[in-house]
Amino acid sequence: MAQVNFRVDDTIKAKAECACAAMGLNMSTAINIFLTKLANEQRIPFEVAVDPFYRDENMARLKESINQLNAGKGKVHEVDYE
Repeated sequence: MAQVNFRVDDTIKAKAECACAAMGLNMSTAINIFLTKLANEQRIPFEVAVDPFYRDENMARLKESINQLNAGKGKVHEVDYE
């Protein structure tokens, strides 16, 4: 059996480990499932797309909103989760 080493952000690793644990898996099993599907299907087994949330225009608007809040000029919006 081969060993594969790779680097991943600590936060992403921790979140992935929690998700795996919730499914009764360990990280090694999850990666093996991914690689098996990749090998068998000859494709990444999920959609890879750009999240529109991270568009430059949206990021600029979010930064502007944060600056307004920090300057005491923001508005609080109540949300009803019923």
